[in-house]
Amino acid sequence: MTSTALPDTAPQTAAGKVLWHFTMSLDGFIAGPNHAMDWMGGIVNLRPDITQEYTSTTGAILGGRDGFEAFPDADSTYDGSWQAPVFILTHHPEDAPATPNTVFLNCGVAEAVRIGLEAAGGKNLEILSASIGRQALELGLIDDIDLHIAPVLLGDGIRLFDNPGGSPVALELVNGNHPRAEINVRYRPIRTGSSS
Repeated sequence: MTSTALPDTAPQTAAGKVLWHFTMSLDGFIAGPNHAMDWMGGIVNLRPDITQEYTSTTGAILGGRDGFEAFPDADSTYDGSWQAPVFILTHHPEDAPATPNTVFLNCGVAEAVRIGLEAAGGKNLEILSASIGRQALELGLIDDIDLHIAPVLLGDGIRLFDNPGGSPVALELVNGNHPRAEINVRYRPIRTGSSS
């Protein structure tokens, strides 16, 4: 009997790629309301050294102003273990607070990606913004969408891909032998207040 289990993704390499990278709830949210991230407490990634994998292969990060306003300390990225340029795309850089390791850009998404890739110096540029990621995807600038799906339903917040009225975007599964395969997951609600 052959196994049909889906293999894990191959570790990231520093290949000058543009990654749209997030931990996401099962219902498609990358943050709660007002960019809240407290829902991630207690979530475990069983892949050893996953943080080291991304910190060693990422040369720069591109984010948006709303996410920056919620988390203005760029030095806390990857729990403070990553130190490199963070670019924040905003229409109003003049009123942005001066922050170490953060550069504010007022340009189009394509130009911001070009600047970020240049600063990444051959490593990957991570996009940590739903809106910027969607725009970069529309421009054909995303190389990989790298998601870690968390066992939680948020029901509200910032969606990974919010594009009302837009067309579906077909994706290719990288870690499998069939690029159009669906992924099957099974979760069970944790019942609070009941004995097991």
